Amino acid sequence: MVSRPQDLREFEFVKIWKLLIKHTERGNKMAKDKKMVEAITSMDEDFAQWYTDVVKKAELADYSSVKGFVVLKPYGFGIWENIQKTLDSAFKSTGVENVCMPLLIPESLINKEKDHVEGFAPEAAWVTHGGSEELQERLCVRPTSETLFCDFYSKDIRSYRDLPKVYNQWCSVVRWEKETRPFLRTREFLWQEGHTAHATEEEAQARTIQMLNVYVDFFENELAIPVIKGQKTEKEKFAGAVSTYTIEAMMHDGKALQSGTSHNFGDGFARAYDVTFTDKDNSIQYAHQTSWGVSTRMIGAIIMVHGDDNGLVLPPRIAPTQVMIIPIMQNKEGVLEKANELKNRLSADFRVKLDDSDKTPGFKFADQEMRGIPVRVEIGPKDIEANKCIVVRRDNREKTEVSLDELETKLAEILESIQKDMLERARAHRDSHTYSVTTYDEFKETIANKPGFIKAHWCESRECEDKIKEDTSASARCIPFEDGNSEGVCVCCGKPAKKLVYWGKAY
Repeated sequence: MVSRPQDLREFEFVKIWKLLIKHTERGNKMAKDKKMVEAITSMDEDFAQWYTDVVKKAELADYSSVKGFVVLKPYGFGIWENIQKTLDSAFKSTGVENVCMPLLIPESLINKEKDHVEGFAPEAAWVTHGGSEELQERLCVRPTSETLFCDFYSKDIRSYRDLPKVYNQWCSVVRWEKETRPFLRTREFLWQEGHTAHATEEEAQARTIQMLNVYVDFFENELAIPVIKGQKTEKEKFAGAVSTYTIEAMMHDGKALQSGTSHNFGDGFARAYDVTFTDKDNSIQYAHQTSWGVSTRMIGAIIMVHGDDNGLVLPPRIAPTQVMIIPIMQNKEGVLEKANELKNRLSADFRVKLDDSDKTPGFKFADQEMRGIPVRVEIGPKDIEANKCIVVRRDNREKTEVSLDELETKLAEILESIQKDMLERARAHRDSHTYSVTTYDEFKETIANKPGFIKAHWCESRECEDKIKEDTSASARCIPFEDGNSEGVCVCCGKPAKKLVYWGKAY
């Protein structure tokens, strides 16, 4: 049968119409796929809003009905669980034991240490009633637990044979912050706080530095975040401490984040709380104490050091999901079965998920990138025929064809490369945004126009430290262990100086 001209015109019109519909649908799908990414504010446009967008859209946390308190969602808490598991193991390898102290502290107990209570008074939350009855004494919701540990140690320690006490607790604390931001500053946050008691000053100092080094290793090897370690100035040290040591990390926007601290208390708290022991000579001595801690603030650091305009970028060693398998054309026979087979295979060595939802591959790719999952494995009908898959890195989007027979080996290599490369990129960023200056005019010009760390000498006077903070909003981050003791001229007053300090604006 021969078609008439009219039939041909109708046939071509229908063909063109179907193509238009097909392209429109594809365009709509692509728009939907990009919607999640487009909803993130650009880092360069508004870094603070970008941060908030990532926290919410990657489903790490959300705001609660209590101002300043947040809900940690499963994905955010999953990161914390991995952090906790690794750090807890590192602590225990140094002899640390876990304990659990009460949530509430009597006001009279806190008031025994003057500097300590003054340091935390503005942030304290108080319980004044038990049921309908007013309490005879206010109870502080713990902002930290030094007083509780001291009270306990005063009853538990009797002899030098009882020492050392090397305890830690995983808990939440409450500090009534005025300005809050998820993970960085919230009125309640999760952390660990170590509290130790020792027979000698030397033992306490050694433990203080030992735990600081545990933090350094964890940040660099597990979180892929390079840090500067050093000592805090007298102004910046912990209330009641003899000395405070810190690790400072630089965020993508050049601001500093105090990421972990370790404090040597000397015997000051022991004298206030009567923590004594009988030594080998049968004389009464005061114990020497330390305290050290890190918190969920680390998750904020991960976001701000490694994230990009598409969302999170998680270091493989702490990512809740290391590998996301995404089937392509999953409606085709055998695709989902193969994807499930791969998931079961890989689960023996990696933390793996399979996205078998009915969403488009493009949407799944965007979702995987938003959540910062280190790699995705794409597999479709043609891949199955060729006995291969496509592995895509989240950090640099590099694609690699991998034989299914070699997948476990290649994934291990790729994940290790991602971990290493993330640390090196973060270190390169920090180093390229660290500036050495010698004059105050140069200091002010640099801090105003070049976000990052400034290395400059300081005469150790509180007046110069306060003036720098007042004039520039920059604070002394630390006196670094490396090069901290070096002679020069104070960047503020021009007098001789023996301390080199890292300065910067901070969260």
